[in-house]
Amino acid sequence: MFRTRWRLFQSRWKSNSVSAASKGRQSLRLSSTLASVGEVEAAAEKLASEAGLDEDDCFHVTVAVREATLNAVLHGNDYDPAKHIDVSMENTGTELVFVIADEGKGIDSAALPDPLAPENLLRGAGRGIFLIRSFMDEVHFRQLHPGTELTLIKHLAPADKKT
Repeated sequence: MFRTRWRLFQSRWKSNSVSAASKGRQSLRLSSTLASVGEVEAAAEKLASEAGLDEDDCFHVTVAVREATLNAVLHGNDYDPAKHIDVSMENTGTELVFVIADEGKGIDSAALPDPLAPENLLRGAGRGIFLIRSFMDEVHFRQLHPGTELTLIKHLAPADKKT
C-alpha cells in the first residue's frame, strides 16, 4: 500500500502539482480529498527520512502531518474538493517545519476537548490534535479568516549528537 501511495506521490510531484522549491521549501496547493492527504503524508515521510530522523521519529512526524492534513480536509474544509489546502514543508537544517492551512470556518484550539479526560475516553474528538502535540516539538495555531493554519515543528539533533 505504501509503495502504491509513493508512486502516486512521485508521479504527481513530477507533474507540477508542487511549486518550485525555494531555499529547501516545498509548497503544495491541493483539493480537499483523501488522495491529497496521502500525497502530503508521502512528502512528509520523504522529508523526515532525508533529514536523518530515526524510524520512530520519522513515523511520528508522518503521523502528525497526516493528522493535521486530514483535519484540514475533513474538519476545516468539510471534505469539499472545491476548497483547497495549502501545505509547505521545509528542512531548515535545525528543524523540520510543516505548515498546513485550510479554507474553513476556523477552530478554537483552546476549546478542543481533552481526550484523556474521563468523560472523553470513549469519544473520538480531540485525538488527532493530541497525537500531533505529542509527536511534534512545537505546534502553533493561527486563524486566517477564513481558515486555520497549523504549524508543526520537529527539532533536529545536530549531526554530532546523532549516534
